Amino acid sequence: MTTLPNCPQCGEPNTYPDGDMIVCADCGHEFSASAAVDASDEARVVKDSNGNVLVDGDSVIVIKDLKVKGSSIVVKKGTKVKGIRIVEGDHDIDCKVDGVAMSLKSEFLKKA
Repeated sequence: MTTLPNCPQCGEPNTYPDGDMIVCADCGHEFSASAAVDASDEARVVKDSNGNVLVDGDSVIVIKDLKVKGSSIVVKKGTKVKGIRIVEGDHDIDCKVDGVAMSLKSEFLKKA
């Protein structure tokens, strides 16, 4: 059985073939299989809490106090973080906050 690609619009895996097109069961987006292959070659799109696309080197602002696991450090709301890097994984932003390297989730950041 061949594995169908995730929907390029919403990212969900619930897709099914319909003739020469692939349809997403969640959002209804239709796309061709060749377009799905081209889209998989592109870099992953990471968005902030407001839906703005983040890229390497952007500056962001923390939107809520974040406790750092395994430490007593708290990253305060309103902290500006410069020079972020987009990475794969659950915590999709690598950065340095006050000289300490850490990974953050983009959902707790907004573009500066």
